[in-house]
This record gives sequence, structure tokens and C-alpha cells, in this order.
Amino acid sequence: MNTNEVFTSIKRAIDGAPRNDYTAELHLQIIKYADLLQTMTAKEFCEGVGVAPSYGTEFAKMRKIAARLCRAGLDPARI
Repeated sequence: MNTNEVFTSIKRAIDGAPRNDYTAELHLQIIKYADLLQTMTAKEFCEGVGVAPSYGTEFAKMRKIAARLCRAGLDPARI
């Protein structure tokens, strides 16, 4: 999957999330695609997905958490 496809998939998921679950869905999507987003800056991510720059902090946190979750046995493909 290329970067544009990842962005499209994330946009679709967060746009389809219930109003109060937007941020939680964004977190899940970052964890799901963390391996493909490792070399990306928070600014690039926010611009690519079309979210406010303030979500850059969430991006950085979730990317770090994803590695720990995977070491603990999480299968991101099941998200």
C-alpha cells in the first residue's frame, strides 16, 4: 500500500466514525498503519490526511504506542 492509499483509507475511516469517536478512530488508524508511517513527520501526516496540525501530537504518541502494542502481541491487520 502506498502513502496516498494509506491517507485515503485513514480519511475514509475517520470520516465514517461517529462524531464522538473521531479522535479514537484516528488513534486506531495510526496504530494500524504505523509501520507505513514510520518515516513520516507529524506535519506530513496531518497535511496528507487533512486534519488540523494540532493532531500531530496525537500522531507522534500513537506511532510510539503502536510499537509497544505490537511487541505485546497486537496484530494491526485486525484493526
